[in-house]
Amino acid sequence: MRLERRIHAAAQGRELTPQEQEALSRIHPPRTYPLPSPRHQPYDGAIALLPLAQLYTRDVPDLRAPAGTDLLQVLWCPFDHPPKEYMPRTVLFWRSAAEVTDILTAPPEPLAVQRAVYLPQPCLLVPEQVTEYPNPVELGQELRSLIANWSREEAARDTVDRPCESYPSEFYTSNLSTAPGWKVGGWASWCLTDPSPQRCPACDTAMNPLLTIATSEWDSSNHSWIPYEQQQSTAPTRAGSPRQSAPIAILIGRGYQQQLYVCPVSPEHPHSELMQ
Repeated sequence: MRLERRIHAAAQGRELTPQEQEALSRIHPPRTYPLPSPRHQPYDGAIALLPLAQLYTRDVPDLRAPAGTDLLQVLWCPFDHPPKEYMPRTVLFWRSAAEVTDILTAPPEPLAVQRAVYLPQPCLLVPEQVTEYPNPVELGQELRSLIANWSREEAARDTVDRPCESYPSEFYTSNLSTAPGWKVGGWASWCLTDPSPQRCPACDTAMNPLLTIATSEWDSSNHSWIPYEQQQSTAPTRAGSPRQSAPIAILIGRGYQQQLYVCPVSPEHPHSELMQ
C-alpha cells in the first residue's frame, strides 16, 4: 500500500510507466483474507498488528499511565471487526521507555489489509495542549440556550474566518467545543449518537476518554483549530499524498472518529472503543 501511494504521487500529471503498472499489478495479487465475508475466503494464519501511535508521558501531560510506565503504544488490526463496530480493533501496550531496548528496525507487517485507509501513514507527532469544552448535548437545556444566543453574537462579530456564517448558533460547537483531530483525553464529540457513558467491563467504573483516532485534523466547519503554522499554507496536495488535514491518511467509517476509553482505576483493565 505504501508503494502504491508513492507510485501515484510520483506519477502526478502523467501516465503510469510500464514499470509502475507492473508494480501495481504485483501489489494486488489474489489472496485470502483473515475474516470470512461473501467476497473472501477465511484465513487461518496470524496477522501482524500495525503501529498506530506511540505516546510518552513527558510529551503528553494528560496521559495517565499505570505506575512504573511512561509509554503507551497503540496498535490495530487493519480489518473491520463487526458486529459492534465496523472499524479496526485496537490493542494497548503500557511500557517503560527505559526497558524498550530491543527495537525492531523492520517491524512485521500484515500480509494484507482490508482497506488502504487502514494503513497509517508514518508522521511525526507534535503535541499541543489546548482547552476545549463539552459538546452542547452534554449540557442542560438552559445552558444550551444561553450558549446558542452567545454564539449568534460572536459569529456576527467574527470578521476573519466565518465557517458558521450560515449557522451562527454553531459558533460555540465549531470554535470552542470538542477539538477535532487526534487527541488524548478531552471531551467526546457525540456526532453520531447521544452521550453514551462507557463502563469498565472488569469493575464497572465509569471510563475516561483515552485517545481519539480521527480521520482528519479539521474540516470546513472548524478552521479555527488549524495550527497557526499551517493556516497560511497554500501549497497544493500532490495526488496520492495525504491531505494536509489528514496526514495519517486513514478513514474511520465515513470520516468519523474512533474513540478509546480506559478505566481510571486500572488502565490495564480492558479498554472500550466506539465510533463517533
